[in-house]
Amino acid sequence: MTTSTTTTIPRRGSAPRTPAIGRDEAMALAAAEYERGAELLQGLEPGQWSAPTVNTGWDVRATAGHVLGMMEMMSSVPQMVGQTLAAQRAARRRKAPTSLDELTALQVRRNAGLGTGELVAKWRAVASKAVRGRRRLPALLRRRAMPELQLIGGQLEPWTFGYLADVILTRDPFMHRLDICAATGLPPHVTAEHDGRIVDDIVHEWADRHGRPYRLELAGPAGGTWGTGEGEPIRLDALDFCRVLSGRGTATGLLTTAVAF
Repeated sequence: MTTSTTTTIPRRGSAPRTPAIGRDEAMALAAAEYERGAELLQGLEPGQWSAPTVNTGWDVRATAGHVLGMMEMMSSVPQMVGQTLAAQRAARRRKAPTSLDELTALQVRRNAGLGTGELVAKWRAVASKAVRGRRRLPALLRRRAMPELQLIGGQLEPWTFGYLADVILTRDPFMHRLDICAATGLPPHVTAEHDGRIVDDIVHEWADRHGRPYRLELAGPAGGTWGTGEGEPIRLDALDFCRVLSGRGTATGLLTTAVAF
């Protein structure tokens, strides 16, 4: 999950966001994304682990440590409870509006002592457990709103646990995989079947969030065309579209509508 320190403006009266992807498809995307992350890290040269990323203060090594920590959090109930409570305590001490920054910092610290080979091996070992933990989230809990609001585009909004488990926890490693590729100059592994499905879900959420007519043309294997009504067409690469909506690029017009990652 991408961290943010933007000034908050509480959003009132909005329903908790729910997943638009079915659970079976969501878990297939999760497993594939974890595997692509492992393949990317496995192929890094020693010097590439220290390359700085767009995430302030994080190099490639720290970024991977965060994603691994999030996978560990979903791998078991003790991990989930322990990380969540530790982050919430730290957020209360700092009087932060959300505990996300504290959670991600905790994950980076906990995995900082691993060698790069150990990190990749641990990633592969925990990936299936993380997918299983996400899949086993009870239906009653999936429909419930998370107790803590989430900061997106400068506003606090509610999410269901299902939206977190099925959507965000796949978008997060997807985006950080792109961050690592950008930092190291490596080309990302992109296919229509996997990345294109993630992008399609992001496009529809973006359209739902801004609620205005649009025409969108995204290039690349993950791209396509979308639209409702008339309007000046927006044309860019599919992965750049995701980066912009996540706050990683210059946004104008409808592209200023943030989407959760």
